[in-house]
Amino acid sequence: MRSRTSRQADRRAGRRTGGAIGLLVALPLLITACGAGDGKDRQSPSVPGAVTAQASSATSVHVMWQPSSDNKAVAGYEVLRGGAVAERVPADRSMVDVDGLSASTAYRFTVRARDAAGNLSSPSAPAAVTTPAATPDDKRPPTAPAHLAGRADGTGAATLTWARASDDVGVTAYDVYQEGARVHSVGGTLTTARLTGLRPGTVYTFTVRARDAADNASPDSNAVDVTTAAAPGAPPSTAPTGLRVSTARAASGGGTDVTLHWVPPRTGGEIGAYQLFLNGAPTTTIVPGIPAPGGLTSYTFTVTDPPGTRYSVKIRARLADGKWGDFSAQPTVVVP
Repeated sequence: MRSRTSRQADRRAGRRTGGAIGLLVALPLLITACGAGDGKDRQSPSVPGAVTAQASSATSVHVMWQPSSDNKAVAGYEVLRGGAVAERVPADRSMVDVDGLSASTAYRFTVRARDAAGNLSSPSAPAAVTTPAATPDDKRPPTAPAHLAGRADGTGAATLTWARASDDVGVTAYDVYQEGARVHSVGGTLTTARLTGLRPGTVYTFTVRARDAADNASPDSNAVDVTTAAAPGAPPSTAPTGLRVSTARAASGGGTDVTLHWVPPRTGGEIGAYQLFLNGAPTTTIVPGIPAPGGLTSYTFTVTDPPGTRYSVKIRARLADGKWGDFSAQPTVVVP
């Protein structure tokens, strides 16, 4: 028979052993809870590439870059000037104007990407630029760039060329516009630009403006339409082509008549209507009263906005199956 002292010793040993087993069981649970399996996104976006900085005027610089990628999604970009954040832009933009700079000053810009979890990429390679000297008394804008021409480079890029503009002091930059928005800038010594990130099988309308050091902008160049190649296996485009716009004083009411001319798409069936968009918003459905040979090819509407008002115009056709086709090019018209 075991003594009372022996039984107490066993109980004390059991408590010590049980406590040790409990600790060994709980330890892996603590490790798991504190480990990397909590589902938090810790992966940073890739570094933005091909960063360029172009002096648009004596006090502004246009910064552009190639988009980043991320395991989730890029939420935005930060443009840094000398290591400090100068601008923040959303993920769908890959360019920005940095204003409030000093004339005749050297700057270095970098760009970094940010995701929704707050992870930041490393800064890009720096882009150096020097702003030109100020010309405070310069009130005369450059002349419009002439002979703008363009060609598609495959399914997602285009190259534009133009003749130089002239200015009483000097052209510092050329700005490329598409659908009324600036999409690219190059230096004042260049007369060509390559645009990337375009969609396959799409018609784009581009214009170019010249800018001087005092930030005076020229009138628009002539417009040019560029159609990117369709993706392999994609159906043919159903967009109206050759859309051109002209204006004239309205016969009555003091407004302006805007007339559109286009070539109907080849769809293999009759086109019963077109839909007109102004500045990206649907405005009216054009239904021909009497079918014309070759289909409807023009339309006139009246606007009463003040001179200088700008409209971007595009149309699309209703196909024989009742669906809307592809959009035409989108030229811009200015109320004279």
